[in-house]
Amino acid sequence: MNRFKGAKIFTDIKELDREYLQSTQDINFKFYQNERDFVVDEVPKEEFLGRGNYLILKVQKVELTTWDMIAVFAELLDVPAQKIGYAGLKDKHATTTQYISVESKHEHALKNFQHKQIKILEKIRHSHSIRMGDLAGNRFSINLYDVDMMDAGKIEKVARKIAKTGLPNYFGYQRFGQDASSIDQAKEMIKGELFIEDAKLKSFLISVYQSYYFNEWLRERIILSREKNNSEFLLLSGDVYVGKDGKLSTLKLIPTKEFASKKLVPTGLLCGRDTFRAKYDAREIEEKYDDEFLPEKGYRREALIYPSDIDCKFVKKETMLNLSFTLPKGSYATVFLESIAGKNYSAKDVKQEKSRKNR
Repeated sequence: MNRFKGAKIFTDIKELDREYLQSTQDINFKFYQNERDFVVDEVPKEEFLGRGNYLILKVQKVELTTWDMIAVFAELLDVPAQKIGYAGLKDKHATTTQYISVESKHEHALKNFQHKQIKILEKIRHSHSIRMGDLAGNRFSINLYDVDMMDAGKIEKVARKIAKTGLPNYFGYQRFGQDASSIDQAKEMIKGELFIEDAKLKSFLISVYQSYYFNEWLRERIILSREKNNSEFLLLSGDVYVGKDGKLSTLKLIPTKEFASKKLVPTGLLCGRDTFRAKYDAREIEEKYDDEFLPEKGYRREALIYPSDIDCKFVKKETMLNLSFTLPKGSYATVFLESIAGKNYSAKDVKQEKSRKNR
């Protein structure tokens, strides 16, 4: 039985370029996803209390997915993986630091923990477990190679400009699998041509479907902004905005001042049930990328995000620029790099290579 019977079916799914507001000339650099050149640190949403029935572990992992890391702790503690709390998924090909939670009764079992790819950096008690989304953002430190002094200056200038004007909040290439193969799988499943039994895979493919059409909506809005608004994001009547309190609203008048001060940010649709839809001019574009029959829950996602705490360090002898910055949760560092470079990357472009320190 096709549980998606009646859903609007898009027959022209293909991976299209992510377009950006910046009209910069290409700035050439290379980056590699490995343990030295791509470092990610989770920024927790709240301070941990130091008391309570849960143990928060600050964990550093190298060349492991978050699921692989959780499986190691689940086996050690002899608990289901679902009993281990985490806030978000982190890259495999990187050095990443994140927070997980276990019941405090397991503290003794972790006393002498050793693993060649995992380190426990800190332990602290807390009143409740960590839940998905319980983070403020992520801090990135990425080495950009084949950069001369002139390019280093350009990169920093463009990065700081994007931090002021906003970064289109695309889902990065990582969302869609190698060669974007998961997009085709998602389409086949939605059409009823592919049966998926595994609940996690099914949920992932639904999110791919939603993410793909969010990206396509955002692409059209960015192109429109370049054509009609001097490469500044163009607000339309009927846009749905999110405030700093997380509440969604559609306003009678376009909130130009509130947008300029970053108090309100326009959002795009992740299609599905029980979520806000845009109105008027904004809806004319949004409805091209909507599927109102999709039974899964819909959401809205910020159209723009604002990188913060940008820091650049140029190492002349290595022709390398270290770029550090913080992004809100759910955003992609590679999208920021694409916007700076003025071009798209793929998994093939940034495939893991041995860190240059050891070459």
